[in-house]
Amino acid sequence: MSQTVTLREVAELAGVSLGTASQALNNRPNVAPDTRTRVLDAAQALGYQVRTTTTPCPEAEVSLLGMLVKHDYGLEIVVNPFYSHVQAGVERECRRRGINLMYANIEVDASNHPVLWPQLIREERLEGLILVGTFIEGAIDQLKRQINMPIVLVDSYAPRLPYDSVVTDNIGGVGQVVEHLLECGHRKIGLIGANDYSPPSIRERREGFIRALQARGIDDYFIEPSQLTREGGEEAAHRLLTRAPEVTAVVACNDETAIGVMHAALARGLSIPADLSVVGFDNIDLARDVTPPLTTVHVHKAWMGSLGVRTLLDRLQNPDQPRITVTVATQLIERHSVAAPRT
Repeated sequence: MSQTVTLREVAELAGVSLGTASQALNNRPNVAPDTRTRVLDAAQALGYQVRTTTTPCPEAEVSLLGMLVKHDYGLEIVVNPFYSHVQAGVERECRRRGINLMYANIEVDASNHPVLWPQLIREERLEGLILVGTFIEGAIDQLKRQINMPIVLVDSYAPRLPYDSVVTDNIGGVGQVVEHLLECGHRKIGLIGANDYSPPSIRERREGFIRALQARGIDDYFIEPSQLTREGGEEAAHRLLTRAPEVTAVVACNDETAIGVMHAALARGLSIPADLSVVGFDNIDLARDVTPPLTTVHVHKAWMGSLGVRTLLDRLQNPDQPRITVTVATQLIERHSVAAPRT
């Protein structure tokens, strides 16, 4: 095979996507006969070596997938307490199926616009790509113009683009939190960790918070915008508790923010949970190690990664099926940061 001929060139000459070219050349099912013939003719014309087999390749013969994980540009690369578990799920599923995996970080700015595209996206051998983390639709569309292969989004949202996705039931998860706090007797409840520029998952948590309270006839709630960080949570908690000292419980949009809320409460001389109940979201490892251990919403992070691989393989086998969105349910984990409010 000529060293200068790539699968992308074959796809372009045949007038098909990179994924379709790969499936045709590997004799996989669900490729129209005329399309397969066009791809084979293009490969022969370019001198691209084609495997000689008449047996369709099973799913297990997918050889290489890629994974891109969002990273904030300019910050030190550290283990992400959420996405590290998603990545572990992707790796575990690929290992179980005998599929090789390549992964890289994609650098984004404060608005989740890509700053640097990794070399991985130019890897010609990739048969599909998993995007992990929050990417704006424009960024995903920009990426799609650079590559031509099936893409699955994990904890990423692009409802106007035709990509399969695996997401969390954010609205239902926050609904569980609100119900738990109401059952404990709280009526003055605040939310910290969302703002108008938050990614869609966080805006869904804010929406779920409002919906759950209004469904119980409560319109008196307190929302303090903040960044989704420990420092942002701490600063927002000080602002909230200064302007609304009657608040007896705070829902944070993730666990890091919740830990910041706890720091602020302790700095103000408040006891958790006697004076202020705090609930997080995500159930990162640190949530059970803080004092008191944090009540939070468990997100099945590793399962999301595993389901991302399965969804991508299904797309490779059935390229013309309708777009699929898998919504993963959550589970409330009760620990010791919630109690009935003081009377």
